[in-house]
Amino acid sequence: MRGTRTVRSQGPRRVIRFLIAGLGLVLAAAGLAYAAQPPKPGLTLGIAPASQSVTRGQPATYTVSVTSTGGFTGTVSLGASGLPSATSAVFSPASVTLTSGGTAQTTLTVSTTATTPTGSVTFSVQGTSGKVSGSVSAGLTVNAPVSSSLAMTATPASVTLAPGSTAVFTVQLTRTNLPGAVTFGTVGGLPTGATATFTPNPTTGNTSTLQITTPATANDGTYQLYLTASGTRPAGSTVYAYASVQLVVLTSGKPFTISGNLVGQLAPGVSRRLDLTLTNPNKKPISVTNLTVAIASVTRTQFAISHNQPCGPADYRITQYSGTYPLTVPGSGAISVPSGSAPQVAMLDTATNQDGCKVATVTFTYSGAGQGS
Repeated sequence: MRGTRTVRSQGPRRVIRFLIAGLGLVLAAAGLAYAAQPPKPGLTLGIAPASQSVTRGQPATYTVSVTSTGGFTGTVSLGASGLPSATSAVFSPASVTLTSGGTAQTTLTVSTTATTPTGSVTFSVQGTSGKVSGSVSAGLTVNAPVSSSLAMTATPASVTLAPGSTAVFTVQLTRTNLPGAVTFGTVGGLPTGATATFTPNPTTGNTSTLQITTPATANDGTYQLYLTASGTRPAGSTVYAYASVQLVVLTSGKPFTISGNLVGQLAPGVSRRLDLTLTNPNKKPISVTNLTVAIASVTRTQFAISHNQPCGPADYRITQYSGTYPLTVPGSGAISVPSGSAPQVAMLDTATNQDGCKVATVTFTYSGAGQGS
């Protein structure tokens, strides 16, 4: 029995501990090897807005952002897929160049046509550079166009004036889905020798001024005037609008005089009040209506003429008297037109050179209709 030792149970325990310890070393080594791998070069895309809704025939514009990841550098080409039929996609620029970690942007314009199907779709924008690519999705809703319409009214409904005078009407347009210019046509029913002018014509706005100038030889009478206007629908067809006003030419009106001047000087974008005085030479009071201001002439300086610098009535806009009628002028007396409703004269601030209007002389004509017992 001497020298004998029992160790059966200790041997396996050491082996197990050794194996577990060895496995831990292997796992740790594998983890270190994985963490040391560099990220792969790539790119990510973003788009704004995420979705848009447009009327068929109109474009939708998106901003696409392309960002480098994992140290990617290079030129990325852009494309789109999944759009409805009868549409086109244009990127500006068509490709972008990225530096490591950098971001570049491009504008995507999706153009729809009159035959693009209505409804909502989700389309994809892709960026590709060799084997590296990225994509992003966006929404587009195409709506059927709203029907176009145009309506026109003119005020006042009737104007009475003496032969050789000018009547002014304010024309108001009401549009629906008609974004372009509206053109006014020839005025029908004018007295012989009378002229009609719309300002502006054509107009992209909703108002215009109609001036009817009668000759001194115009016959007394009541004239029904017919106004027309036309515009172009987005689909290309023409839409029309109509209105009518009354013009009364009367030579038996009471005579009176109108005088006045601008309060201050004109400059591009500046409007000035026109102070007017009505003087009644008759012994009895008169009632004045249809107070009207028009530009008779614009006289440029010799410098402007010699340097071919233009300036004319189109550089100015007149806002007519906005108060109530009639204006009562006492016998053998005078009144001033209330300043709060007096006519206004503005010099337009146009995109063209207006040096010809510097120190130009603008001459106005005044007219109105006076009635009394």
